[in-house]
Amino acid sequence: MPEKVPSELAITKASTGTLLDLRFDARLHGPCFRCLDETVLELKIDAREYQATSPGEAEELSTQYVVDDKLDLGTWSRDALALAMPEKILCRPECAGLCPVCGKNLNDEPHTHELEVGDSRWAELEKLREQL
Repeated sequence: MPEKVPSELAITKASTGTLLDLRFDARLHGPCFRCLDETVLELKIDAREYQATSPGEAEELSTQYVVDDKLDLGTWSRDALALAMPEKILCRPECAGLCPVCGKNLNDEPHTHELEVGDSRWAELEKLREQL
């Protein structure tokens, strides 16, 4: 990941406070949740915060990212990115994942396995039952 990410910060002063808009593109690399293949996730971040001139006790009128008139842009960017990430990162929406029996990637080698008829621990009893 690059040390610096191009971003846009717009600060709009209003009569009742300040409106903060943050925009940037993020590119993340990691494994697919289903098949474990290397995946690239591209996100467009568009975050907005409001800081009232006199917020009083109302939490919704102030932002946690402005303390003593200083904007903590690093924390705000990280939180905005975390909120924009999907619950599961997939290489593609229709990813088939890994075979639960043999572990092969079902996207590369679609296949099925014969279902086991019974529990192998009872195999000897099954043989006796067949003889009767």
